[in-house]
Amino acid sequence: MSQPPLFAVVGHPNKGKSSVVATLSQNDAIAIALEPGTTREHHTYPLSIDGETLYTLVDTPGFQRPRQVLAWLEAHSLSASDRAETVAAFVQQHRDDPRFHDECELLTPLINGAGIIYVVDGSVPYSAAHESEMTILRWTGQPSLALINSIGTDDHSDTWQAALGQYFQVVRKFNAVTAPFNQHLSLLKAFGQLEPAWESVLERAVMYLSEQRAQRRHQAARLIATALEDMMAWQERRTLTTGQPADAERDALAGQLRQAWYRHQRRREQALRLAIEALYQHHRVQRQEAELEWHSDHDLFSEDSRQAWGVSRKYLAGAGFGAGALGGAGLDAVTLGSSLGTGALIGGLVGAAGSYFYGDRLTLPVMRLGPLRDGLQTARFGPVQDSQFGYVVLGRAVDHWWHISCRNHAGRDTLNLAPADSHWLETLAPEHRQQIHKALQRCRKQKPLGSDQRHRLALAVEAALEAYSHWRLNPG
Repeated sequence: MSQPPLFAVVGHPNKGKSSVVATLSQNDAIAIALEPGTTREHHTYPLSIDGETLYTLVDTPGFQRPRQVLAWLEAHSLSASDRAETVAAFVQQHRDDPRFHDECELLTPLINGAGIIYVVDGSVPYSAAHESEMTILRWTGQPSLALINSIGTDDHSDTWQAALGQYFQVVRKFNAVTAPFNQHLSLLKAFGQLEPAWESVLERAVMYLSEQRAQRRHQAARLIATALEDMMAWQERRTLTTGQPADAERDALAGQLRQAWYRHQRRREQALRLAIEALYQHHRVQRQEAELEWHSDHDLFSEDSRQAWGVSRKYLAGAGFGAGALGGAGLDAVTLGSSLGTGALIGGLVGAAGSYFYGDRLTLPVMRLGPLRDGLQTARFGPVQDSQFGYVVLGRAVDHWWHISCRNHAGRDTLNLAPADSHWLETLAPEHRQQIHKALQRCRKQKPLGSDQRHRLALAVEAALEAYSHWRLNPG
C-alpha cells in the first residue's frame, strides 16, 4: 500500500495557514489567532478514518526573511539541476541560526518529500514581496498548489491568480472557514493529478471521506430519533407516603415536578447537541447560552421556539390523517378488505381531528395523581400530550445538525442558530411526515416504539435532514 501523502501548508505569517490545516484535518484544536507568529514549530496533523491515515497536514511557521534566504540560495547554486539540494543545504547549515528558525521549520517537511500548499490572503493586494517566497518554494521541486484564502472583505483574487499561476501548478480560491465539503474533495483530487504516486491514494481518501459524511448523517438521524422519543415520552414521578396532599402541598409538588421535567428536557436536548458535535469532531463549539439554553429568547419552551419550529394546524391535520390512515388500515386487513377502506378513512379522520385541535399552540403537561393504594400515591408530570413539542424538538435538532455538518473546523465564531423563516417540513415526502407524526403520537400516549418503528422513525428523520439541507441551500 502506498504511503499516505504529506502536505506542508506554508506562506506568509497570519494568512490563514492554520485555518487551512484545521479544516483539511478536521481538527478544531489547532490554535488560530490574529497575531502573527502563533505557529513557531512545524506540527503534523493526520486525518484518519477507522484507524487508517488518509493524509497528513503539516502546519508551519510563516516566512520571516525570504529575500535573505533566496539570496543565499542563488549564491550557492550552480545550475537549476542542484536547486533542491541547495535548499536542503541551507536548512542543514542554518538549522541552529535563530535568524532563520522559521524558514528552517517551514522547509524541513518539504525537503523530506511533502507537497506544498501555499496560502495567501486574497483580501489584500498582491505584492512582489511574495515572489521571494514563491521562488524558494519552486526551488524545492515538490508538487505545489496555491490557495487564495480571503480573510478580509476586499477581493484582489484576480491579480493573485495571475501571479500565482506563474509559480504553482494549481491555483484555487479556498476560504478555510466557509468552503463547502466538495471543495475539500476537489483539492485532494487536484493533488492526485499533480503527483502520480498519490493519485490512487487520494482517490481512496475522497471515497472514504464521502462515505464518512453519509455515515455521519445516518448516525445523526438515529441520535435525533432517539432523543425525540425520549423527550416526548419522559415522565417525572414522585411517590407520596402521606396520603392525599392538601392544595398548597399539591401546588408545591406540581411546581417541583414541572421544574424537574423542564430541566431534564433541556439537559436531554443539550446532550443531543453535544453528541452531534462530537460525531462531526467539533469539540470546541462556542455558544451563547444561559445555563442550558441556546439563547435566552430561544429556549426550548419559549414562544419564539414554538413560532419558529412548530407546525400549523393544516400541517398537523394532513400528517395526522396520514398517520391515522396507517393505523386504520389494520382494520381493513383483519376484514380482508371487506370494509372497502372504511378503517383507513375513519382512522385518518380521527387522527386529523385530534392533531388539528393541538395546532397553533404549545400545550405542556400537568401533574396527575394516581389512585391511593396501600397508603402510597404516585404523582406524575408528563409525558407531553402535544405533538407540537415534538416538532419543536425536531426542528431545533435538525437546524443544529445542519450548522454543525456544514461548519469547517477552522470556524471559531459563536454558533448562531437563527430560526427558520418558513417551515421546511412541507418539503418532506408525505410518507416520512406520516412516520414522524405517528411516532410522536405513540410517544405522547406512552406506547413504546418497537424496533421496527424506531428504524422507520430514524429513516424519516434522515430524510428530514436531507430535506432541510436542500431547503437551506435552495431557499427559493
